[in-house]
Amino acid sequence: MSESAKRSTIYFDPDVHRALKVKAAHASCSVSEVVNAAVKIALAEDHEDLLAFDERSGEKTMSYEDLLKDLKAHGKL
Repeated sequence: MSESAKRSTIYFDPDVHRALKVKAAHASCSVSEVVNAAVKIALAEDHEDLLAFDERSGEKTMSYEDLLKDLKAHGKL
């Protein structure tokens, strides 16, 4: 953990906390390191999703009903 790391109190469901402790023990690291890694992965996935939304923001939208009709018309449903 770096010296600039910030401390925060987080309350976990008991089963989640137990699983985190087991995972940390198997990985020979701390629960904080496991949580930090998981949060970084989740944030990176969110960032990728937001980039994809931005890239597709100019695309024409289609209602769900129209999508179903199109899929049926092309034999995909």
